[in-house]
Amino acid sequence: MTLGRPRLHLRETTSTNDRARELAARGAPHGTIVTAGVQTAGRGRQGRTWTAPPGSSLLLSLILRSSDELLPLRAGLAVADLAGPAARVKWPNDVLVDGRKLAGILAEARPQEGWTVVGIGLNAALNVDDLPPDLRGTAASLGRAPGELEAVLGTLLEALTRWLAAPAGEVIAALRGRDALLDQRVAWNGGDGVGTGIDGTGRLLVRRADGSETVLDAGEVHLLR
Repeated sequence: MTLGRPRLHLRETTSTNDRARELAARGAPHGTIVTAGVQTAGRGRQGRTWTAPPGSSLLLSLILRSSDELLPLRAGLAVADLAGPAARVKWPNDVLVDGRKLAGILAEARPQEGWTVVGIGLNAALNVDDLPPDLRGTAASLGRAPGELEAVLGTLLEALTRWLAAPAGEVIAALRGRDALLDQRVAWNGGDGVGTGIDGTGRLLVRRADGSETVLDAGEVHLLR
């Protein structure tokens, strides 16, 4: 089925994920999308806010009638395809360019109800100078004009369609080629170490200082500079 139809576009909303979850619970079909010009309470992982000046970003949430642990990573690969060869996927939910955040992804699943909402915030037309001072050094942008957001959305949905249909092995191979954490020092709630890759099920592999290997299947991971 086609992604992006039906579509609900809101000039302003609290969170596209919130609206998409409401629609999913009421039976909205696979591929339904919620987009917004402005979010007043956009959310990232761990309850963080997503900041995006009006007209600067793609703010969208897709309803998928499927449950796949690789969904956030598939979405990350779609964004990375859009951004070009320099883009890297930071497990489990960000896309980076030159170490700066281009996009954040938030998947919220209700397997017992048969749906997942995948939210994407993508800095497509962001002028980094418009951000609060503490964010200017950490954000990336595609550098598109605000009038190009619809075209960017169309390209992103095409890439998402491809990656959602791709076999798991192809997804894992692509992730390994775009792994932002490979050979990088990382920390998580419970330890730190060096990223050593992605395993065959999409989990993050980390080598601790004592040489032991840890496998992370969920949670927040931070790059240590």
